[in-house]
Amino acid sequence: MYRVSKGHPNRRSSGQRRSRGRSGGGSRPRTPAGRRPLPRGDTFATPDASPLRSWIERRSATLLVFLHRLPRWVPLVLMLALLAAALLVKGVVGAVFLVALAVILVWLAFVSWPMLRPGDRTFRVLAIVVVLAGAAYFTVTG
Repeated sequence: MYRVSKGHPNRRSSGQRRSRGRSGGGSRPRTPAGRRPLPRGDTFATPDASPLRSWIERRSATLLVFLHRLPRWVPLVLMLALLAAALLVKGVVGAVFLVALAVILVWLAFVSWPMLRPGDRTFRVLAIVVVLAGAAYFTVTG
């Protein structure tokens, strides 16, 4: 496949690239630079799910694929921006920002719940409770 230059047996002649263990195409199609491939599998649905879960998973699939294709830091920055806006504005408007953040966290926790370990589930619930407590505090203190 590659010609070896004379002199040293491990050197390649100019213009040749090292093989990375793949011959031809891989089992996964190549994605454009900077894009993550979709997870393996042929469905986003949880097997034997309730009608409500199935409906929410179907409705969420497009948005989840969109979020998955973004750079990993973009959703984090957007959620931190909601938190920062809530902390800067405070009062009822800040509480609205925190409730919006809590809704996003609840949605993400719901769609990922079947594959989460118990410790991860606890952390997700705790984060949602803290955000909602902050919204209640902002509402009461005005």
